[in-house]
Amino acid sequence: MKRFLPAALSLRWVAVYQRNLLVWRKLAVESILANIADPLIMFVAFGFGIGRLVGEVGEISYIAFLAGGAILMSAAMAASFESLYSAFSRMHVQRTWESLLNAPLELDDIFIAEWLWAASKGVFSGLAILAVAWSLGLSHHWSLLAVLPVLVVTGMCFSALGLCFNALAKGYDFFAYYFTVILTPMTFLSGVYFPIDALPQWLQVIGRALPLAAAVDLARPLALGQAPTGALGSAAILLGYTMVALWVARTLTHRRFAT
Repeated sequence: MKRFLPAALSLRWVAVYQRNLLVWRKLAVESILANIADPLIMFVAFGFGIGRLVGEVGEISYIAFLAGGAILMSAAMAASFESLYSAFSRMHVQRTWESLLNAPLELDDIFIAEWLWAASKGVFSGLAILAVAWSLGLSHHWSLLAVLPVLVVTGMCFSALGLCFNALAKGYDFFAYYFTVILTPMTFLSGVYFPIDALPQWLQVIGRALPLAAAVDLARPLALGQAPTGALGSAAILLGYTMVALWVARTLTHRRFAT
């Protein structure tokens, strides 16, 4: 029954988070480059390459349009990778979780630390793309700072989604389903590369219900110095996915360690 109850509030997760941070610092440069390489290459290639063909989307350049989506896509990718491959390595392969459970820690402490650590990796990656967009002069609006809370919640959302699959995985190959069937299609349906309005009506309905689309709808206008429309609805979708995914991930993780 414990796995169905809310996690007990405790600050013991901080020690586990610090442990992950200290380990990561040894390979920080390589890790950052690995996390931002794909979204950065796609951002530059699509922005300058396809941007020359497309010209403008609405009244803004294509690369400026793309920047608002690439920031969130980068955060989603990095948080997903950390909560899948890295968390699985610590949980199953290296058995770090089992070692930590010999300390005065509960499973919830380790779970919350992994969740927040993966979310942090997502924020780091998103900030890197945001810095590139700023350096290219795509946005110098003060509202760009308001993208940071959206980045944080996006990282928390996709790290929770990743931990759901982490709890079910028997091996690394299992994660290909998540990236191929869920995350990659989501990036194309969520308005990252082109407006959702360009999709057929039935795909628009699906796209607008996705967490990445909600994050993009919040962040893109802010990056361009505009107020997002329908902000409350988008925030509700993003927070709703985060809370449900976190509960499911915790439930599945407890069930895995109970067997």
